[in-house]
Amino acid sequence: MSETEQDKPTTTTPAPEASQPAAAPESEQIAQTSPEEALNAAKKEAADNYARYLRSVADLENFRKRTLREKDELRQFAASRVLEDLLPIIDNLTHGLTAAKQATDTKGIVEGIEMVLTQLKTTLANHGLKEINPAGQPFDPHQHEAISHQPSPDVPAENVALVVRTGYSLNGRLLRAASVVVSSGPAA
Repeated sequence: MSETEQDKPTTTTPAPEASQPAAAPESEQIAQTSPEEALNAAKKEAADNYARYLRSVADLENFRKRTLREKDELRQFAASRVLEDLLPIIDNLTHGLTAAKQATDTKGIVEGIEMVLTQLKTTLANHGLKEINPAGQPFDPHQHEAISHQPSPDVPAENVALVVRTGYSLNGRLLRAASVVVSSGPAA
């Protein structure tokens, strides 16, 4: 040290008086809770988390059961709208059958049956059913079922010459393939 530094009087801070409370050390301020209190708080938090977990599991199980029940009800009653629309057709067929038993004119009965068939096809078309009647069209193995090949001078080879049974699709999904006879072209 230099001489000038030694000559300076040193100042000391006065000692705290006994009447003033001493500041608590930092470690005591940080850990104000005892280990038992911390353990109890952690146990309470764990119990709360477990209770929330149990409620979530119960909610998920209830959701699963409700979804299965709704799916089953939907499956059971999905056809109800279609069937309600078919009831007038059944009524018309019943009236036609009653008229056929009493009538001698077959022309009127045939016209009545044609009208009921048209009504039935229209009702089913309104619910997404579409006929597959491929007469004269190229054979499509995804839509048609070939039951035989037959020579035909009028129909080109690999085209449908005759529809034996009409096919149907529901909203673009094949329900039944059309059974067809495929032309093998003119006879050789």
